[in-house]
Amino acid sequence: MSIRDRADRTATPGSSLDAARRSRELARAAGGGTADLLVVGLGATGAGVALDAAARGLDVVAIDAHDLAFGTSRWSSKLIHGGLRYLAAGQFDVAHESAVERGVLMTRTAPHLVAAQPFVLPLTPLVSRAQASLAWAGFRAGDMLRMAARTPRQVLPVPRRLTAAEARHLAPSVRATGLRGGLLSWDGKVTDDARLVTALARTAAAHGARVLTRVRALSLGPNGARFRDELTGEEGEIRARAVVNATGVWAGGLVDGFRVRPSRGTHLVLRSERLGALPAGLHIPVPGETNRFVLVLPQGDGRTYVGLTDEPVEGVVPDVPEVPETDIGFLLDVLGSVLDAPVRRDEVDGAFAGLRPLLDTSVPGAPDSIRTSDISRRHAVLTSADGVVTVVGGKLTTYRRMAEDAVDACGLTSAPSPTATLPLVGAAAPERLRALPAPARLVRRYGTEALAVQALAEQDPTLAEPVLPGHPVTRAELLWAARHEGALDPSDLLDRRTRIGLVPEDRAEALAVAAEILSRATPSGV
Repeated sequence: MSIRDRADRTATPGSSLDAARRSRELARAAGGGTADLLVVGLGATGAGVALDAAARGLDVVAIDAHDLAFGTSRWSSKLIHGGLRYLAAGQFDVAHESAVERGVLMTRTAPHLVAAQPFVLPLTPLVSRAQASLAWAGFRAGDMLRMAARTPRQVLPVPRRLTAAEARHLAPSVRATGLRGGLLSWDGKVTDDARLVTALARTAAAHGARVLTRVRALSLGPNGARFRDELTGEEGEIRARAVVNATGVWAGGLVDGFRVRPSRGTHLVLRSERLGALPAGLHIPVPGETNRFVLVLPQGDGRTYVGLTDEPVEGVVPDVPEVPETDIGFLLDVLGSVLDAPVRRDEVDGAFAGLRPLLDTSVPGAPDSIRTSDISRRHAVLTSADGVVTVVGGKLTTYRRMAEDAVDACGLTSAPSPTATLPLVGAAAPERLRALPAPARLVRRYGTEALAVQALAEQDPTLAEPVLPGHPVTRAELLWAARHEGALDPSDLLDRRTRIGLVPEDRAEALAVAAEILSRATPSGV
């Protein structure tokens, strides 16, 4: 049996996305027939809409001008929040919804991708006893949310107080002078947000959805869209009984009648050795704020993220947001407030920024003074005068509920959504995942399909080699992405299927390998 045959047999049936499938399905979508639903945008929400509709038996076409998770969905903190922040703001429904959806991901639909992440809030001299008491009350309230959502303690442990010695053990880079102890809390963390979107898209494809990247919607109407194939320049029309606009911060450019207020969230990328071993992440209070923290997030791949900001963005929304030096300086200042040795600017290896698609609910003519950090994270499903459904707002954690509401709004079927219990590609019970004879890192990224990725490397030793020295991603993972995850060019491989591209120097070094792997992605190249 060939390498490709073995990988094909161990991939989830019908879920493989590649250039050949894209070509066939685009031709079919533009061939004059009418689909039930056209979804525009393939971030977490759009991919979730495609899965929800396809799982209810609808004929679905889903398109994106770029790639899976090209926009906001790849720039998050990689956290699956339980809603504590929203509870503190009095948004009890949003908080409960977040806790429920976190539990769904951790226990049913994606336990291979979403797991518990511990955080330490170090009680330094900058954290008053009143602030510490408020934070502790918040963490206890967060645990009540966990219980209300029926997420077991075995999945998400309870918070507890730490002695100074325990806090230093979990956060050894924190300054010992004046340290009174710490507060240990837990939340959900996704291995990689772009991988979650890829799993959603592939699961939708396994249920019959036509998932088409590099297809740009030029205009939307209630019966479909004009599109351009960004690979060939050819234009055409996709007809559908209903249309969902799930383009996030770009939604207002396709449908009139509402305004999105983008908010920029910036993260720094550091080499993990700079902060030392970090068994837990860090919550660092932002001076002068009662409910804002800078997060230190170890990634397990030799990198650590430090974020995030919450700044309004005005003007034209860019495809890839730039990171201003003011954001970098802010994050370094807050991080430095708790470290033995502050991180210097030249020790920042990379940075990224994402734009949150917050729905502007201000009254026309009122002062535009509300901070983006204060805008509700509730999502909204809006139907335009001509019948196009737009879903906007929300956050990564609640993508599934947003998708369900959007499909319901289309009125195409009375069938209930099955997605709360529908496992994504690669999902399995934790005990089965632990028993897989594959490296733990691969299992955390591919679940049950880790065996197929490992098989590529076992049958061709050159594919077992790392893409670049010191980074854990192998050439086999790039080949798998090209053959089964819809990657069409080096950017797809380096910037979304893997996160090599977050460090510019690493990206430049890996480009030649990515191009080589793409040339091997067809059966004749093996």
